[in-house]
Amino acid sequence: MWLPLWRGGGDAGRADATRKISTSFRETKVFLGVKVIKEVLFCSYGGDFGDSSYLRCINCGAVYSADYRLFRCPRCGGLLDVVVRDKYWSPGGRGIWRYSSMLPLKSGVSLGEGGTPLVKSNLGNGLHIKFEGANPTGSFKDRGMALGVTVARESGASKVVVASTGNTAASAAAYAARAGMRCYVVLPRGHVARGKLVQAALHGAELVMVNGLFDKALEYVVTYGTKYAYPLNSFNPWRLEGQKTLAFEVFEELGCPDYVVVPVGNAGNISAIWKGFKELAELGLCRRLPKMVGAQAEGAAPLAKAWERGVLQPLFIDEPETVATAIKIGRPINWPKALAAVMESGGFFVTVSDAEILKAQKLLASRDGIGAEPAGAASVAAALKLKLSGTVVAVVTGHALKDPDVVEISAREVRNAEELVELLER
Repeated sequence: MWLPLWRGGGDAGRADATRKISTSFRETKVFLGVKVIKEVLFCSYGGDFGDSSYLRCINCGAVYSADYRLFRCPRCGGLLDVVVRDKYWSPGGRGIWRYSSMLPLKSGVSLGEGGTPLVKSNLGNGLHIKFEGANPTGSFKDRGMALGVTVARESGASKVVVASTGNTAASAAAYAARAGMRCYVVLPRGHVARGKLVQAALHGAELVMVNGLFDKALEYVVTYGTKYAYPLNSFNPWRLEGQKTLAFEVFEELGCPDYVVVPVGNAGNISAIWKGFKELAELGLCRRLPKMVGAQAEGAAPLAKAWERGVLQPLFIDEPETVATAIKIGRPINWPKALAAVMESGGFFVTVSDAEILKAQKLLASRDGIGAEPAGAASVAAALKLKLSGTVVAVVTGHALKDPDVVEISAREVRNAEELVELLER
């Protein structure tokens, strides 16, 4: 069970803008509602794992002991952050567990995730591509699942559950298989790329299709799934701890860049990466923090469109539409964290059209040799559109093979060897 340690306000140093975000969060009470929030706080077996870390509400500042089963603040319903006590910089080994001194757990389930390429791009001066498609299941989700599935196992769970547009499904299924756990995946019927479905099925997950979009699938998981299995969507703050390691890898190779551009769907990843850079700054390693830029597809841009209008809460979309299915989300559950990350860093949100995304996907493949799924290419589309100066890191979140059907394939037919030679001589 959770144990309250402190019930004071937020950190004294929090920016006024962040307090405004918290206020808007309290007013909206999140689209899932207080009733659902309470249902997430199931504690059918243990979850208190010592004092190496604790949980802090991003909304009211209340602090709770480390409980792997606590996902919302019991006091106000706000999202929670994991705070690691006595962290220090001492990288050793490989993958995300290389940074165990910065993580709430020191070892765990692994498929060799992390350590992905950081490639100097040919598409612009100062542009670097952090290619998360090189992770074991082909997306950035593997960083979070390594830690999340470890937490699920340590909490005593035998089953995990996720809602997904595809990448979370593939990753959760693979890491659950590795840990010897059952995996249930709730998917929006007809809105998941086949490549991702194949992965989840191959790893033995139980696939459940629901009518509606991702937001409906997530509502089902939060309302019902969490009663019977351990949830691994990004409202789980422990999972996001794995994703902050991307910042550590960028720092080791580049130092702290000027901008980090991240595709935004359910909005957990941009906040996790920002948290990683902030923790480096806390240790005196990163003196100038990067500006975080959130890239959203025009047809699925509740945060970017709110940003354009100067509104401090998302303009939720009931029927998002974009070729970038991985970020086809109209009601991002982590919007308070994402908005705080952008505002604290001095960054911004931006929209990119499907045409810009597909153009960036082709340029990235033909000029840099990197195959990205459309959602992953959204960050590159944004970087090219904005013409950012200085050192820029565009996070490409998933591999091209995740969503191969969007790529048009043309082939020239030759009828004999002579026609082939004629073609090659051109």
